[in-house]
Amino acid sequence: MAISLNRRTFLQAAAAAPVALSMSSRAVMAEDKPSLIRIGSTAPGHLKFILARHSGAFDQEFAKDGIKVELVVFTNGGSEATTALATGAIEVTYTGNNPALRVAAAGADVKAVGLSSFTKADGSAIIVRADAPFKTVADLKGKKVAYLFGTVRHSIFSKALHAVGLTTNDVDSLNLAFDASGPALVRGDVDAIVETEDVGAKLVEAGQARVLLDANDHPEWSAPYIISVNGEFARKYPDILTRLLKVDIELARWADAHPDETIKIFSEETKSLEKAVRKTYADGHFYQDPRITDAAIQSLKGEEAFMSEAKLLKGTVKYDNWIDQSYLDKAYKLVDGA
Repeated sequence: MAISLNRRTFLQAAAAAPVALSMSSRAVMAEDKPSLIRIGSTAPGHLKFILARHSGAFDQEFAKDGIKVELVVFTNGGSEATTALATGAIEVTYTGNNPALRVAAAGADVKAVGLSSFTKADGSAIIVRADAPFKTVADLKGKKVAYLFGTVRHSIFSKALHAVGLTTNDVDSLNLAFDASGPALVRGDVDAIVETEDVGAKLVEAGQARVLLDANDHPEWSAPYIISVNGEFARKYPDILTRLLKVDIELARWADAHPDETIKIFSEETKSLEKAVRKTYADGHFYQDPRITDAAIQSLKGEEAFMSEAKLLKGTVKYDNWIDQSYLDKAYKLVDGA
């Protein structure tokens, strides 16, 4: 089951979560399995989340246990998703590194248990109108630029500005998702948007916009995306979490074995142009293995340092406490029969 969670619905759920959790805590403690697992993802979606929604992989894994799985799409960015995770409104989430690092630095009871992806191409782009006079990112100084605050795209834009000696204080930033920022760009209400290239590609293909900067040309700006879990859920149901990660591993391997079908599914599910999706996943390489490698951790630490310098982060991430690979290690044994 896939449901979309808008801001109003989310706020209502978040407000109700402490009461609901309090009322049910004693019952849950007596159970050896949950009745419901809510897995979140930010729009337009993470590849393995999309594949799971298309195939029903999580439903198939837990149906025999009578466990219902809800797939929740957050349309207002990763901060909304991680807030829901920290409050217990959802149990697991796939988000970008920025919101995951932010909630970890805040000291929330949340664990990083795997990678959603670690692609070498970020997939973000700074997009302007086709007839705009801008030649470089520096030309955006003092201009109106729309993007979702607190997202990876926010970080990418900050890095692009930093590269030309500017910060977000040098532009007029508007906190907008693509369903609002895209039309605003076409109307001329904003001068640029920062969006995933596969989403913005529709405007480019229609001749209404062009790419000013493609973050795929800057692999040094990329950092892993994260699978996070509510800490209380992980402690209560370690075997369930391990099985959930088992499904994640299987989805990653299925994608590598079926590249054309994977790209087609992702394009159709997210309503993205297939050509743009193929550019993000060049040569059919998807980089979906959830293992949190040393290289991934170093990349996250680099992203954290940048976020702190750019004032996108409060607090410090305690990696030894935040990252817990024990569930994933067991999941690989389940998949490989070790």
